[in-house]
Amino acid sequence: MSRAAEQETGVIGGGGGPGLSRQKRIMLTALAAVLLTGVAVGYTVVSGGDPPDEPPVRGAAGQADLTLAPGPRLLTVTDRHLAIVAADDPGGGRNVADLECVRVYAAAGTGVCLRPDTAWSYQLVVLDSGLRPTRSFPVPGLPNRARVSGSGRMVAWTTFVGGDSYNSGGFSTRTGILDTRTGVRVSSLEEFAVTRDGRPYRAADVNFWGVTFAADDNRFYATMSTAGKRYLVQGDLAARTVRTMAENVECPSLSPDGTRIAFKRAVDGDPAKGWRLSVLDLASMRVTASAERSSVDDQAAWLDADTLGYTLRDSDGRPDVWSVPADGTGAPRLLVPEAESPAALG
Repeated sequence: MSRAAEQETGVIGGGGGPGLSRQKRIMLTALAAVLLTGVAVGYTVVSGGDPPDEPPVRGAAGQADLTLAPGPRLLTVTDRHLAIVAADDPGGGRNVADLECVRVYAAAGTGVCLRPDTAWSYQLVVLDSGLRPTRSFPVPGLPNRARVSGSGRMVAWTTFVGGDSYNSGGFSTRTGILDTRTGVRVSSLEEFAVTRDGRPYRAADVNFWGVTFAADDNRFYATMSTAGKRYLVQGDLAARTVRTMAENVECPSLSPDGTRIAFKRAVDGDPAKGWRLSVLDLASMRVTASAERSSVDDQAAWLDADTLGYTLRDSDGRPDVWSVPADGTGAPRLLVPEAESPAALG
């Protein structure tokens, strides 16, 4: 796998959307119709056509062991299907479900799967611990991020969408939140009141992505972009507000103890140069760069209190799940070959 080194330091700042450089946005705009059709057709082929030449090893236990109940296992996407591996042998046998998913996440026995619905649309499906759907609804655009709160109550998602009048050069994002207990759904965080740098703020180009939840199921963190900058924001669901906390913080992921945020930081504030996987201490606002030197275009997951899991793609686009210590020490480790979208179930 290609792991090109990138620059070590980044400066707060940047612009655009999650994982989309200026060049990529132009390309996506020109090829949007082809991309949307191709992705949907690709999922249909995987579901009903011939298997890949080298399918991942599947566990002997089979479908009976496919559960989202808490335990020493990792949830991933393998060949665009939900899959589970043992935490102590993540590169070994895996159980792959029939359920097709672009992105997955789970906590406390609740799962979320963003899956293709028709050739032009996708669904968000909430799953119980036995992978049975409990509710589903369509989401606009191309799925990009998904999260479940630690209690299993709250679900969040982000998609790429096109057609916003202010954005003639590429895709925008839509980020929503669902309370699985009450059924209350926020279709877009753009409905929330924004405070930027201590002052009320409104702009047509505000976009959000990459939600992560605090333990109280009300407070959350996300990325907000506007006026060419990216911000870490803290949100309040009950009050329907968000406020900025820092610049150049994308795709936040709150640690299990709620004290640190793993995130991707644009090198020199420029996403075209890639992203450095880093950790922000919320008390001191000090940033520690991880030992991962490749550009990480992902919302990392905390596999435990000290370890981050994330996806890297090789030059052919094949995904692999890697891990690295959160404190800047150690070295990256290949965790689950030919997989993506990791989440710890333990």
